[in-house]
Amino acid sequence: MTAAPPTTATTPPDGAVTRIPGPRGRILPAVIRSEWTKIRSVRSTVWSLFATFGITVGLGALFCFAYVRRYDHLNIRQRLTFDPTVQSLRGLFLAQIAIGVLGVLVISSEYATGLIRTTLAAVPQRRVLLAAKAVVFGVVALVVSMISVFVAFFVGQAVLHGKHLGVSLGDPHVLRAVLGAGVYLTIVGLLGLALGAIVRRTAGAIATLFAVVLVLPLLTRALPNPWDTDIGKFLPAELGAAMFNVRPDSSLLSPGTALVVALVWLVVAFTTAAVLITRRDA
Repeated sequence: MTAAPPTTATTPPDGAVTRIPGPRGRILPAVIRSEWTKIRSVRSTVWSLFATFGITVGLGALFCFAYVRRYDHLNIRQRLTFDPTVQSLRGLFLAQIAIGVLGVLVISSEYATGLIRTTLAAVPQRRVLLAAKAVVFGVVALVVSMISVFVAFFVGQAVLHGKHLGVSLGDPHVLRAVLGAGVYLTIVGLLGLALGAIVRRTAGAIATLFAVVLVLPLLTRALPNPWDTDIGKFLPAELGAAMFNVRPDSSLLSPGTALVVALVWLVVAFTTAAVLITRRDA
């Protein structure tokens, strides 16, 4: 009888990818930590988040200042239909592009550089990877969005108080509207992430995001009545307007319904992304 050869420990070659071991329930927290390291170490993340904050606050203050300057020349109808909360949050219509583009870059940049192959080698469970990216980016986007909209609200109301037009968070529906604005920005960012996973090309995903958020509402307005309203109110931009609108508007969905429809958009987008990410090669 011959003795079995002794076992020796082998060292993986340089550049080898270490897979994250363990059951799926344990993999997700590890992948989340990895994605958090990625997102906070990329310079584009900081600039995009700063742009989201700056646009939301800066444009909101600018619109409020412009309204105060021309207030004395407005007619009675324009004064009675004025919504101070919406006025201070008008920067969202441009800020949504900044945070949506960041959502696209969170995953499309890995496809562009080829880093996605290394990522998928370390995390073969592709849906877990997509979920981890959504969790990390969603939390970051929510925090930055909420800070942005609350600062924009307070700055805008400070400007409007020059004409005694400002409101407070304690007024009816105002707090709900400001929170809805922050949630809407987060949803657009996550929609950008899902589109980045679906399209995989940065330019194509950003173009798709522009089409969904900005172009489609303009096209629906060219439709004959009542199709323009019946279709348009289910698009993301109009859903956002409904979520942070204080005054009732028959052309928009109710805030609660708008939130549900916006979440349906996310579910459809991420379901499509989850299916495609497991069926296509990196």
